[in-house]
Amino acid sequence: MMYNLLVTDPAEPSRLAAVLASAFNVGLQDVDVADSLGDPDQRNWEASVSCEYSTLRGILTQSLEIYAQKSVTDPPSESALSQQIAVATGTVVLFPAEEDLPSAYWAATPDGRFTRARLYESDDETPVYVIDAVESPVQRLPNVRVVRIPEVVRELKIATPISDSFDERLRAQSPPPGSTEWQISDRLGAWEKLVSHMESGWAGSGWCPPDLYRERLEARDGLEGVAPQPSEAMATELRNALRRLDSTYGRLTMEDQHAELAGFLLGAQARQRQLGWWWYRRPDPLPW
Repeated sequence: MMYNLLVTDPAEPSRLAAVLASAFNVGLQDVDVADSLGDPDQRNWEASVSCEYSTLRGILTQSLEIYAQKSVTDPPSESALSQQIAVATGTVVLFPAEEDLPSAYWAATPDGRFTRARLYESDDETPVYVIDAVESPVQRLPNVRVVRIPEVVRELKIATPISDSFDERLRAQSPPPGSTEWQISDRLGAWEKLVSHMESGWAGSGWCPPDLYRERLEARDGLEGVAPQPSEAMATELRNALRRLDSTYGRLTMEDQHAELAGFLLGAQARQRQLGWWWYRRPDPLPW
């Protein structure tokens, strides 16, 4: 198993070796920690766990490439390993988030917490790393701004079993790309993501940006009164999917008689548009 970690403060090799031995439950003699530019003849190539460290430029001082052999049983997750290193060595450890964004990282802090981080690297031959933002204050990063990172929420991997089932049925009919059927599929997936994210308590982010919430309500707009053609079976599938998702959305929200949420999300447009019932309900508390 491979781990790619970035740290703000260089770890002393012997201390790092001890942490890795504990994290992977192997003997200290089975851990090899070495400079990536060091003498390869000094390496323990038979080690169960190996770690190469390289010097970085910018707020991050080292990268750690850690590899565990297949013989290592029950290796820690990347987040668990990052947390152990951060706590044991007093550094901030960054590891890539699962979202498909090069800038999306998690930061493990010396006090054992995690926070989202936005990381940029320059195009220089030897890149300079910049932590642009974190979502909660980190004592070791006093000059890094603390803001919510909205683009990560858009890329969250949210399970959508209802729309996945619809897609599977639709693929069997092979409608052309860009057809109304596929537009319906995209809108259904967006609506399910909002409902599922809300039902999970906004898992993975803890919040939802207002513009994304608005887009997913508008996706529900696009599903009203439409039906995939020419299959009546697909129309029935869509109606059943909406019945389930709408019911969940209704259960998770409260009535908003004065359309305060719609007014906030749409501004003047709220009075100019004929809005579906979903615009007159809102989560409590609001997720931003």
